[in-house]
Amino acid sequence: MKQLFLSFLIFLVSLTSIAQKQKADNRFEGLDSELNKVLETWNAAGFAVAVVEKDKIIYSKGFGYKDYENKIPITPNTLFAIGSSSKAFTSGLLGILREEKKLSFDDSPSKHIPDLRFYNNEMNNLITIKDIMTHRTGLPRHDLSWYFFTTQSRDSLMQRIQYQEPFAKPRENWYYNNFMFLTQGVIAERITGKTWEENIQEKFFDPLEMKTSNAVITGLKNGKDASFGYEVKNDSIIKKMDYYDIAAMGPAGSINSNVNEMSNWLITWINGGKFKGNQILPEAYVKEAMSPQMIMANSIPDKEFPDMHISTYGYGWMVSSYKGHYRVEHGGNINGFSANAAFFPMDSIGIVVLSNQNGSPIPGIVRNIISDRLLKVDKTDWNKVQKEKADEAKKQASASQEQTTSIQKKGTKTSHLLAEFTGDYIHPGYGKIAIQFERDSLFASTPYQKVWLKHFHYNIFSLVGMEKGKVDTTTVSPMQFNFRINNMGEIASLSFKAEPMVDAIEFKRTPKEVALEKETLEKYTGDYDLGGQVAKFYLKEGNENTLFLFVAGQPEYELLSLGQHKFALKIADGYTVEFKEESNGKFQQAVFVQPNGTFKAERK
Repeated sequence: MKQLFLSFLIFLVSLTSIAQKQKADNRFEGLDSELNKVLETWNAAGFAVAVVEKDKIIYSKGFGYKDYENKIPITPNTLFAIGSSSKAFTSGLLGILREEKKLSFDDSPSKHIPDLRFYNNEMNNLITIKDIMTHRTGLPRHDLSWYFFTTQSRDSLMQRIQYQEPFAKPRENWYYNNFMFLTQGVIAERITGKTWEENIQEKFFDPLEMKTSNAVITGLKNGKDASFGYEVKNDSIIKKMDYYDIAAMGPAGSINSNVNEMSNWLITWINGGKFKGNQILPEAYVKEAMSPQMIMANSIPDKEFPDMHISTYGYGWMVSSYKGHYRVEHGGNINGFSANAAFFPMDSIGIVVLSNQNGSPIPGIVRNIISDRLLKVDKTDWNKVQKEKADEAKKQASASQEQTTSIQKKGTKTSHLLAEFTGDYIHPGYGKIAIQFERDSLFASTPYQKVWLKHFHYNIFSLVGMEKGKVDTTTVSPMQFNFRINNMGEIASLSFKAEPMVDAIEFKRTPKEVALEKETLEKYTGDYDLGGQVAKFYLKEGNENTLFLFVAGQPEYELLSLGQHKFALKIADGYTVEFKEESNGKFQQAVFVQPNGTFKAERK
């Protein structure tokens, strides 16, 4: 009888377990198929997703490939760069420090970073730590400052802030700003005496059992189960992208993680800052951080989705209403990767989606698809909705490009020889752009990237990307460089619309002069046979540091030194001459490069 009772008890337990599994299966029934369709629609390499309820992971899966070329699948443990989904971690450090009475959110950030300065005294006097946590300092993004002018020095980035122009007064408008999350990370560093990376490891990764998560690019490059990042070229080609090292800007978005470990982060927030009984984040801070602190946008709900409204910001979290449910979330994008971490605190549900597609809508689409299922609300075909929006955006972008082309003044020329545009162009709030003259073209280089400058009209150039040292005409930036002339008639600066909320940023020129001594120039002088004509190179009395060229029947040409035995004809754009050095150190040949060909001249 006892044995019969035990068998019956085991049978009941089994039935209960099966019923619970069926219940879970019912909520996710057909989900895999629906998510595979998302993967196909957006021609993505892959993504991973995890769903938590209360304190457990109830769904966790990878779709597509972490290594698309070798078809290696994504797993729930595959590492991705999460970009700005890192921000809640950084603000969380300040929440802990406030609980420890080491700072107040009403403090001026300069109290903890004495060398910090803003653009004007009003900002210096008014801005508080709470302002920098909620994107309400009056500063626009100024993202090109850190993205193109990369550095490993946080102090160097912090020094740039004082030269970055605001567009509004403090607390007047909300505007996303990565520099202010860098500032939060530096505040934590100054108070603790530890790096931001060490603080994140100690306060979050270790207690949350995020064993493979890390905050530096080498952690992604060397990860055993790490994904490559990808982009889609020409709407159809999945192409691998290089990892981007955020370097010193880490506190704004350098964390790499996987959906299983990010689930522990969401569980902590859903449960008032606790994970497995340990208080990781102060409960009071959690409530405050996921509450509206600043209005992001003044707008009424979309007619198509009247129950999706409110657009506010907490501390590292965006807070809104999703079909009548209180949602807290934050996305992230960095080269080759897109992410979204979201939770519904009143429903005890969390969703994290990590994708290896650049600038992808997939994290938001997948999050919404799963939200509709778990919240038991009317389902929306989010994949279709977002695809239609993307197609419309492409049409508008194409129309904008046509409009830009239509204003181009055909047949115009630059005011100076291209070689005269060369030099270092510097802005203290950004960095240095080096303009070089190579292969009869101008190129611009920053610490991150080199681009070809394609003449648009007058002294304005379009920026064209490069791939493996070659110009890629499929990647033309909407940004343009405008070179300006001073009263002396010299190229003095370049400007471009680096930040849409303020005037064009001006970089002042420091010419890179290749000054040659008389003794060096004399080595090039002499008569050279140019197809039966004499090309005479010589120096002039009183101007012995300049080389001149004369060919019968043509005007005298002043030559501009470009270095490495190469000169440009100062009044003839596109014409250069290069002297070939013999093993004995003498020059017996001059090579003329002209629009109509290349011609060699032998010394007579």
